[in-house]
This record gives sequence, structure tokens and C-alpha cells, in this order.
Amino acid sequence: MQLPMTRVTYRAIRVWQRDLDTFLRLWKTESWWPTIEPLLYLSSLGFGLGVYITRLSNGLSFLEFIAPAFVATTAMFAASFECMFSSFVRMEFQRTFDAILATPLTIEEVIAGEILWGMTRGVFAAVSVLFVISLFGLVHSPWALLTPLVAVVEGLMFASVAMIITAIVPAIDAFNYYITLGITPMFLFSAVFFPLDRLPQIAQTIAWVSPLTHAVYVQRSLILGQISWNLVWSVLWIAFLALIAFNVSLVLMRRRLIK
Repeated sequence: MQLPMTRVTYRAIRVWQRDLDTFLRLWKTESWWPTIEPLLYLSSLGFGLGVYITRLSNGLSFLEFIAPAFVATTAMFAASFECMFSSFVRMEFQRTFDAILATPLTIEEVIAGEILWGMTRGVFAAVSVLFVISLFGLVHSPWALLTPLVAVVEGLMFASVAMIITAIVPAIDAFNYYITLGITPMFLFSAVFFPLDRLPQIAQTIAWVSPLTHAVYVQRSLILGQISWNLVWSVLWIAFLALIAFNVSLVLMRRRLIK
């Protein structure tokens, strides 16, 4: 059976380029939140709650523990929101997809271009947060230079999942279900704010299924210089989920756009 992704050609990059051009015209209002939001978290949790937490079991301060996780979480939020709200607006309200489909591009190429742009927004966000935490002296290893590559895989995965949600929601308000039941639980229980070994065993098992848990684990390890072969398996798990979600999103978006 032929995978839907095999129908995507180089022309998908034109959709990505179109979204990039739009972003560059609006960058003053579009690019500030990936930097400001982590600053708020670091200030309130790291310098607030962190004052009452001396050292974690792994010897890290609370601030050193949570800061690298925001590289992963911000990439998740940026990629997800771009391929949910922004893509939905382009599809349903602006009818941008209809206009692009009047060109030689196929549905798969349009959706692939959107997903690639969502991935790019995730990478932009991850790099922004990495820059911010480096100013606080929280980057401890040159391995941190690999974090944008991990953000590429993570961003592709979350952008693809978000596009699946976009394909099935009846209205833009329905995104709140995925945010509340999907993104928020991952944000709270994927080792962002506390080590997973503090959870019951069954909760730890469920948490390790979450792709965000693996993204946080890899980014934290790279930034702190805690390198092991387990990082490869975590990246492969995220890549596997990205492959599945990417193909499913192409199928579901085709059904939505041709009905």
C-alpha cells in the first residue's frame, strides 16, 4: 500500500514559503511570545517556587531542572497552535487552501507545506527559549547545539497531530477539547516540573508513552550534558509517531477538503 506522504513533492515548499512570507510581514507581533512566556515561567516558578526547593534527587536545582523542559514544551505549543488555529483560519475563513488548490499543487502538498511551517514555528520557538535560558546561565553543555535538530522532529510530530485535529473538528472552538484533554495533561505530567519517579508506577508508564516526555528528556539531557544511548531511542519514538501522524493527517485532510 502506498503511503500518502509519497504523493508529496518539492512543491509543498511553496506553501511553506507562503506562510513564511506572511510571518515575516507580521514578525513583530508573531514572534515575541515564545520568548516572553518562558521568562514568566522561569521567574514565577524558578525564582518563586524554586526558592523553597533546594536540590532535586538528581542534584539539580529546580531552575536547572525546569528550564530545559521549556525548550520542548514551547516547541509543542508553537507547532500545535500553528497547525490548529492558524491552519483552520486559512482553511475555513480565508479560503487560502481553496486558492492554492487552483494551482498545480495537490491536497497532500498543501497540507504537507502547512505541517512543515508548523514544524518551523516549533523550531523557532525552541531556539528562542534556548537563547533565553542561556542568558540565565542554564545551558551547561555544547550538546545543546543539537536541540534545534530535536525540535525539528518534535515539531513535525506535534504539527502533524494538530493537523489531524484540524481535520476532524467541526468548529474552531472545538480545539479546546484537544488543548484540555491532550496538550495540558502532557504539559503537566511529562517530567516538565518534577521527575517521573515521584509518580505511581502506572502513571510513569503512561507518561513515557507521551511524546512530550521523550522530547523533554532529550532536550534536558542535551542542555545539561547528560548523554546516553537512551536519547536515540527517545528520538526514534518521536520520529515514529511523526511518521504515523503525518500520513494520517494527509488522509483526513483530503477527506475534509473534498467533501
